[in-house]
Amino acid sequence: MHKMTKSDKRKLLIMAILAIGLIAVFLLFGLNPKSYQYALSRRIPKIYAIVMVGGVIGYSSLIFQTVTNNHILTPSVLGLDSLYMLLNTVLVFFLGSTSKWIVDANSNFLLTLVIMLGGSALFYQLIFKKRSQNIFFILLVGIVIGTLFESATTFFQVLTDPSEFLTVQDKSQASFNNINTDVLLLASVITIGALIYSVRYFKVLDVMGLGRDQAINLGVEYDAITRRLLVVVVILTAVATALVGPITFLGLLVVNIARYFIKSYKHSHLAVAVWLISIVSLVGAQFLVERILKFGVSASIIINFIGGVYFIYLLMKGRTK
Repeated sequence: MHKMTKSDKRKLLIMAILAIGLIAVFLLFGLNPKSYQYALSRRIPKIYAIVMVGGVIGYSSLIFQTVTNNHILTPSVLGLDSLYMLLNTVLVFFLGSTSKWIVDANSNFLLTLVIMLGGSALFYQLIFKKRSQNIFFILLVGIVIGTLFESATTFFQVLTDPSEFLTVQDKSQASFNNINTDVLLLASVITIGALIYSVRYFKVLDVMGLGRDQAINLGVEYDAITRRLLVVVVILTAVATALVGPITFLGLLVVNIARYFIKSYKHSHLAVAVWLISIVSLVGAQFLVERILKFGVSASIIINFIGGVYFIYLLMKGRTK
C-alpha cells in the first residue's frame, strides 16, 4: 500500500474541508463592521496557536507511539507535563503570582522551555549513557520521575496561599486566550526546525512500525534513530506545553482516530490525518467553550475527558482480544 487509496484521499479531503470550515466559523462568527478589526486581531493569533499546538501534540504522539511500538502511550509519560506544573507551582510558591516569571508571557515561556529542555537533556544523558538499548526502561523512569514531580507539586500546592493557588490552578489547564505573538513566533521557529529535521525519517518510521526486531533485520539503526526522534518528541512537547499548558490526552485521541480513520501505514499520510483531526478537535472544542459554554470550562477539560474515556476503551478493548 505505497500509494494512498481513493477512500483515504476522500476522507482526508472531507476532513480538510471540515477543518477549514471550522476555522472560518471560529474567525468570522459574530463579527460586525465596527468591531471586526479588533476581533480578528485577537482571533487570528489564537487560531494559529490552536492549529500549531494541536498539530504538534498529535505529530509528536504519532512519532512516540511508533518508536515505543505502543498505541496507548503519549509523550506525557516522560514527565514533561508534571515538570511544567512543578516549575510553575514552585515559582508561585517562592516568588508569588505577581512575579514577572509568572505574569510576563515571554519570561514564563522562555524559563519553562529552558527548564523542560534542560531537564530532559540531563535525563536522557544519564539514561542513554547506562542503558541505551532499552526504550521501556526509559518509559519506566519517565513515569517514576513524573510521579515524583506530581507529588512535589501537590506538596507545594498544599502550602501555597489560597489566593495564590488560583494562579497555579489556571496553569494546570491549557489556555488559548491572550496568546502572546512574540512567544508564538519563537515557538513557531523551534517547531518548524524540529519538523523539518524529523520529516526525513518518515520512511524509516514506516519500517520501525513493524517492530524493533523486524526494523533491525531490515537495516534500520533502531537505537540511534530512536534517540534522535525522542529528542524531537521532547522539543515539540515542551514547546506546546510551555506555550499553552498541558493537554494530556489529545495526542492519544487524535493519533488513534487517525489510524482508524485511514488505512495507510505510511507516516506521511498519518501525519496529515493527525494534524487535520487535531485542528477539528481543538477548534471545535474551543468554539464550544467560547460560544456555547461561555468559558464555563476550558477546552483542555473537554479534550482530556473525551481522551480519558477513549483511553479506558482502548485498554478494555485490548483485554478482550
